[in-house]
Amino acid sequence: MRVRNKTYYRFAHWPIWIWVFFLAPGPLTFNLFAHGFTWANSLWLGAVLIGTGIAGIQGQLPGVEPAPYILRFDEDKPNPLYRKVCYTFAWNAVLNFALLNLAGLIVAVVSGVWIMKQLYQYAYLPLCAVILLLGAAGLLPRVGQSTRHEGTERRYFYGSVWAVTTGQTLLLVLWKLLPRGEPGDLIKLIVFAGALASMGMLAWRGILPRTRPILPGEIMVD
Repeated sequence: MRVRNKTYYRFAHWPIWIWVFFLAPGPLTFNLFAHGFTWANSLWLGAVLIGTGIAGIQGQLPGVEPAPYILRFDEDKPNPLYRKVCYTFAWNAVLNFALLNLAGLIVAVVSGVWIMKQLYQYAYLPLCAVILLLGAAGLLPRVGQSTRHEGTERRYFYGSVWAVTTGQTLLLVLWKLLPRGEPGDLIKLIVFAGALASMGMLAWRGILPRTRPILPGEIMVD
C-alpha cells in the first residue's frame, strides 16, 4: 500500500493545477490563444503560481499531498474541501471550453458565421457559474461529500480529461493550419467531435491510463 507520495510525484501533479486555475478566466484564455501572451496573462499566471505553490506546500492540492488521502477506492471518508474546490475548477476547464468550442464549430459549419469570441465573452461565465454551483452541491464526480465512489468517479474524470485534452490539442493545430470557412470548419468539427467520441470510447473500455475498472476494496499501491 502506498503510504506516502514521492517528491517527483508531488511535483508532477503541481503543473496540472497550475493549468486548471490558469484557464479559469475563459475570456482571458481565449485572448491568449487568439492574440498571444499579454501582461494580463502574465499577472494571472504569477498569481496562480503563488497560490497553487502555497497550497501545494501545505498539501492542499490533489496529488501534491505528502501522503495519499484515499487508500482504498471504496472508502467512505469525508471529501476534503480542497479536493472539492480543485476538482470543481478542473471540471470547468474540461467541460466549459469543450462545449463552447463544439458549439462555435457547429454554428460556423451551419451558418458560416464565426462567433467563438462572442461565445467566450457572453456564455463562458454563465456556464462556469453553473458548473461551480454543481460542484458546490456535490453533483460532479470527485466533489461529493464522500470518497466512497472514487473508484468509479476517477474513470469519469480521467476519461473526460483524456478526451478533451486530445480534442482541444488537435483543434488548436487545425485552427492554426486551416482557414476559416468551408471546408476547413467542417474538418475541424469532424476531427474535434471524433476525438471526443473515440477517446471517450477508449476510456469507457478502460484502455486509457487511470480509466480501468476498479475492484471493490482495491488499495492504492506504490
